[in-house]
Amino acid sequence: MTPERRYPGEPAGPFEAPPRSFEDREGREIELRAYDGSEAEFEALVSMYLEFDPADRAQGIPPGQESRVRDWLENILDEECLNVVAWDGETAAGHATLVPDGDAYELAIFVLQGYQEAGIGTKLMRVLLGHGYESGVEKVWLTVERWNRAAVSLYKKIGFETTDSESFELEMALRLNESES
Repeated sequence: MTPERRYPGEPAGPFEAPPRSFEDREGREIELRAYDGSEAEFEALVSMYLEFDPADRAQGIPPGQESRVRDWLENILDEECLNVVAWDGETAAGHATLVPDGDAYELAIFVLQGYQEAGIGTKLMRVLLGHGYESGVEKVWLTVERWNRAAVSLYKKIGFETTDSESFELEMALRLNESES
């Protein structure tokens, strides 16, 4: 049996909620918006994930085949999940999601290869956490491959703390809101 997940005592933040826009390090105007549920946004995300470099896949996600991408997106774009998309015009450049998991939410973030290292991932994650805060999310966790130093560094900078390092993946967590108990 997995031990109960630990969370930091103090909330992280503050984080700004969507919508937000900013100029990335490449001079592109990026808009961060909550997913609107439209077919156009869904199809833009399918296109983004089909372009995803297989080398950037971790833990089997995003899936590689179109039918699997569509099934996976149907699950994580569910109304109980919180989603923010990074837009470069009509192009989905990144996507971050909070998926309910018991009394917490699991975070996953994806930035298309041509948009990486431009500051989009950091802003996207911060705005997703702001969306979560406004939606009453209390606890967030994620897993990351321990060799992915850039991601681990980013997560720590945002306020995540390592809560389990027993495997090749690190589990990290943060608290967004005070417990109501």
